[in-house]
Amino acid sequence: GYGRGQDRIGNTRESHSATRARTPPPGAMAMIDLFGDTLQSKTGETSTADALLGKTVGIYFSAHWCPPCRGFTPKLSESYTKMTAAGKQFEIVFVSSDKDEAAFAEYFGDMPWLALPYAKRDLKAKLSKKFKVNGIPSLVIIDSDGKTITADGRDAIASDPAGESFPWAPPTLEEALGDEVLQADGEAREVKEIREEADVLALYFSAHWCPPCKAFTPKLSKTYEKVLAAGKKVAVIFVSSDRDAGSFKEYFGSMPPSWCSVPPSDKRKGQLSKLFDVSGIPQLVVLDAKSGEIINSNARGAVSADAGGVNFPWRPPAVADMSEPDGINESVSVALMMEGCTKEAQDALVEAVTPLAEESKADELLFFVARSNEGAAPQVRKLTSLGEATAEPQLLLLDIPDNGGFYTHKGDVTAASVRDFVSGYKAGSLERQQLS
Repeated sequence: GYGRGQDRIGNTRESHSATRARTPPPGAMAMIDLFGDTLQSKTGETSTADALLGKTVGIYFSAHWCPPCRGFTPKLSESYTKMTAAGKQFEIVFVSSDKDEAAFAEYFGDMPWLALPYAKRDLKAKLSKKFKVNGIPSLVIIDSDGKTITADGRDAIASDPAGESFPWAPPTLEEALGDEVLQADGEAREVKEIREEADVLALYFSAHWCPPCKAFTPKLSKTYEKVLAAGKKVAVIFVSSDRDAGSFKEYFGSMPPSWCSVPPSDKRKGQLSKLFDVSGIPQLVVLDAKSGEIINSNARGAVSADAGGVNFPWRPPAVADMSEPDGINESVSVALMMEGCTKEAQDALVEAVTPLAEESKADELLFFVARSNEGAAPQVRKLTSLGEATAEPQLLLLDIPDNGGFYTHKGDVTAASVRDFVSGYKAGSLERQQLS
C-alpha cells in the first residue's frame, strides 16, 4: 500500500444533528462516537445509528489517487455485494484520503457502501490515528460495539472473498498453537502439558536461511540454559520459516533438545505470525505460559543484551531504548534525547520519569530514551530539526499518527517538566510542529 512517506521514523467532533429528536439505542453510541451522527449514502445523508446498528463494520481507508486502492476497491465491492446478498450483517464506511471533494465524489460513485462525509476531516484524522493507519488501502473490521476484530481486513478479503470466515476474528492462542507440537526426537508433545509445566512460554520465529537468525540462535540457546540452571520454568517453541524439511531438521537439531517446534509446512505458522504481528525474523515472543498474556512481543534485543538471563522474563522497561523503537510510528511517544549526557544523568532521569511512563501505558503513550546514536535517534533529530546532541537532556513528543506531528519542550528537562509537558499535550495547549 501507500504509506505517508518520510514523516515516519525506522479537534472537536461535530455537534449532534438537530434534526433527530430521538435518543439512539445504546449499541449505536459507539458508532456515533466514531463517525458522528450522519454518514453519506448514495441518496444523501443517513443516520449512523440506523445504518450501523448491530452490524460488523469495515472502515475502508482509501483514495482515488492511490493505485493499490483502485486495484483493491473492485474486489472489495464484489465481496461486499456477495456477503450482503447472503444476509451477512456487514456494512462498509469509506474514509477518504482524496485531495478534494470532487475526487472523493467521483471515487465514492464507484462504491456500493456508505462514506464518512468528506467535510468531516477532523473525524477522518481521528479515525486514522485511533486505528493506527500508516498506509492505504487499509480495511479495519470492527464489531457492533466499535471494538477492533482485525486491522488486516484487506488480507481477510483477499484470502476469503466470499466471507466464509466472516467476521474474520483472529485465532486465539489455543487455536493457533493447536494440541501438539514436535519434539527434537520426532515425537509429539501436548501443548497443554508444556503450558502446565512452564511459567513462561517463548515462541521463537526463525529460519535456517536467515543470517540474523543463525547469529541469534546460539545466544538464545545459551541464555535459555542459564535461565533453566537458575531454576526458572521456561519452555521454547521454535516456529519455523524454513523452506524445506531438510534445512528445518538440521536447524532444529542445532537447538537445545528440550525445545519443541511447529514445522514450516504447518498452517499454524501463519496463524501464529498473524496473531503476534510477526513481520520479520528472528522474533522472540515471550508469554505467560498459563494466561497467554504477552510479556514481551519481541525480546530479541533484551536477550542479546542479557546473556546471563538476569532480567528474565524480559518485561519491556516503561522507558524503552530508542535503539529499538518498537511502536514509535504507530503511537504517541515521549522522547528523552540524551545522547550527549553522562550515563549517570541518563539513568537518573529515566528512573525519575518511570512512574509517569507506567501510568501512561493506560493511554497508549510510549516513552523512549536515546542514550546513543544507535537506532532512531539520528533520524528523530533530523526530522524534528533538533540539532546536535547536547550535554543537557532535550525533550520531544512525537505524534507520527497525526500526519507527522511533533512538539518540542523548551527549558530544563526534569520528571516534573516531563509530566507538565505531557499534560499540556493532552490539554491541547502545546504548539504542534510538522516533521520535515
